Amino acid sequence: MVDFEVEGEDGRFLPRLRSLSQMGFSWILDKNRLMLWQNFIKKFDIHLKDAETVEAFYFTLLLQAAKRWDKQNPKRIICESYISLLKYEGRFYDDTYCFICEQYIEEDIALMQSFKPAHPTCIYSPALPTKRILDFFHTEKSIYLEDNEVDYLHDIVMKGF
Repeated sequence: MVDFEVEGEDGRFLPRLRSLSQMGFSWILDKNRLMLWQNFIKKFDIHLKDAETVEAFYFTLLLQAAKRWDKQNPKRIICESYISLLKYEGRFYDDTYCFICEQYIEEDIALMQSFKPAHPTCIYSPALPTKRILDFFHTEKSIYLEDNEVDYLHDIVMKGF
């Protein structure tokens, strides 16, 4: 992150930046964490590229994620942040009915892009325990999920917002 002051906003084509300083994070030198961060940020770039103005929610979400990035598994932070993003944008599909066949989902669930629920057989995807996934959706905390389940959710997020 960079902090700065703008000098010369008097109609010139390109104002100058003054008092430029970097606000770094301790995880910036960890190659694996940095790579995950860059992939996460790329998804925001694609998602927000046509927006004329970017709301404060997105900056706050990224800042909160960056502050926790060295203390927690980054894939968990990405999944938790994505749930918050879906709820904020009104795209969260909070239902226990399959998005494909529209039948009730019981013990096992699979997820499509945007975390839309489906039967594992409807989308030919690995099965996850429905109760744990629904708990994750409601609490926005991945603490009760296994690492392989978090990896599965992370892969869905990386397919695109």
